[in-house]
Amino acid sequence: MKILITGTSQGIGKAIAELFLKKGHTVVGIDRQPSGLSYPEYTHIVGDVRDCDSLPDIKNVNILINNAGTQNEDDIDINLKALIRITERYGVREGIRSILNIGSASAHTGAEFPEYCASKGGVLSYTKNVAMRVAKFGATCNSLDPGGVLTPLNECVMNDPALWAQIMDETPLKKWATPEEIAEWAYFLTVTNTFCTGQNILVDGGESINYHFVWKDE
Repeated sequence: MKILITGTSQGIGKAIAELFLKKGHTVVGIDRQPSGLSYPEYTHIVGDVRDCDSLPDIKNVNILINNAGTQNEDDIDINLKALIRITERYGVREGIRSILNIGSASAHTGAEFPEYCASKGGVLSYTKNVAMRVAKFGATCNSLDPGGVLTPLNECVMNDPALWAQIMDETPLKKWATPEEIAEWAYFLTVTNTFCTGQNILVDGGESINYHFVWKDE
């Protein structure tokens, strides 16, 4: 199948692209940065998802994965508005099999920067809207909403022992996901899955179910 993925130069997007390539699919990546991927079935487009009209026409996309995102840099324009434009251009059309939006656990909890939470919250609602519209093609649309992931974007807290200890106190499984783990979820939701649609799949190591119950020791 032909897979279009945004944000493939590093982190989750790169891991997703590599998994699909290793499984024999054709992948087209869009990113502002050059690619470090070297596979015969991979095509890299250097471009900004905010300027969708400047991107080339990409025919016969079977799976669209909206992964490109940012934190504290035009969050709503990149994380939400650009995602919508990319989806409407390449995803909502005949031949599409699945659309996956990479959201965030923060969309469910509100526990991050204001515009980031707002942008990812919009992704949750838009996912449901698209799911209704692509159902006529027999296609699914879901969002995959990770909590902490071991990516370069998060190195500022990963490399701070005190902050990392605090984060682990909030995470029942006492770990963050690797990009490769998230890629497996992406593959399942777009290739294996054919019936779950319009859902926001939260994968956060249990952080969102954590709570602080204070009581007197006996």
